[in-house]
Amino acid sequence: MNRSRYFDYIEEKLNFLAFRITQRGKINLLDLNIHSEAFFADLLNIIYGFSLKNLNAISHNVEGIDLVDEINKIFVQVSSTCTKQKIEASLGKEKLKEFKNYTFKFMSVAKDAGDLRTKSFANPHDVVFSPEKDIIDLQAILKHVLQMAIDDQKIVFEFIKKELGDNIREDKVYSNLAAIVDILARENLSDAPEFHKLNTFKINEKIIFNNLTKIKDVIDEYKIHYGKLNEIYSEFDKQGKNKSISIFRKIKSQYIKLLNEYNAPRNLFFGTITAITTEIINSKNYTEIPIEELEMCTNILVVDAFIRCKIFKNPEDYNHVIA
Repeated sequence: MNRSRYFDYIEEKLNFLAFRITQRGKINLLDLNIHSEAFFADLLNIIYGFSLKNLNAISHNVEGIDLVDEINKIFVQVSSTCTKQKIEASLGKEKLKEFKNYTFKFMSVAKDAGDLRTKSFANPHDVVFSPEKDIIDLQAILKHVLQMAIDDQKIVFEFIKKELGDNIREDKVYSNLAAIVDILARENLSDAPEFHKLNTFKINEKIIFNNLTKIKDVIDEYKIHYGKLNEIYSEFDKQGKNKSISIFRKIKSQYIKLLNEYNAPRNLFFGTITAITTEIINSKNYTEIPIEELEMCTNILVVDAFIRCKIFKNPEDYNHVIA
């Protein structure tokens, strides 16, 4: 059915955009945040019938306001940060006094804002604002798209296709990456015990050797899952001798492709994570999970590959496990 195909494409592209905004924000690459203002202005106009314009294109860096609809008297803050403090900071801007009788809407481009809709907010300028209906996130947009008539869905699809990617893919193939993520996502990963045979000293040496000290906390956070992932790989390989090897080689091939693209090692590290996430999402056997869980699983896989000597250079006599 075209309805299902349109929606699946829209959902995939919007969620991957959210993932990229989050990942690039971690390394202070904010270009997508800037471009997303114009993108979401057009998207909200199409979906909700607004007439939003990018105010920053007219008057640069207007604090607390990114998009304005003078016809329907709406102004919108577009943000990758989604917290009560962020919304209250926007509501507290002096500039809002100039928009009397306008409705304030907050667009979260990367995070689920569901919990915020039940909270109350300081609103010193008495701006028209109802958290339940005026806080918008991707989930709210997708729910709306799901209920649209098919002709309207197609308009959204064509816009997303023009902005974010190619046509609906018919050539997706199965991947071991997607299969291992599906298994990993079903595991209880909370409070994972650190694998007692990991050679922490040597791993720290590799981190320093590759100038990755700034993201040591990230590696430390995910390396504790080495033991669990090792068990999964062992079971996975019972289905075929080369399954885990194929995953390691895919991660390494993506890493090698990016070597000349990134100068900073930490950017190369996160770029590899993004590339692997793209591979997983584009796999025929990818079972959709929340983007935060997908990000966590991909981080585990890439950190594990780092530890196992599959990516980045190894210091002399490096061994990730204690003999």
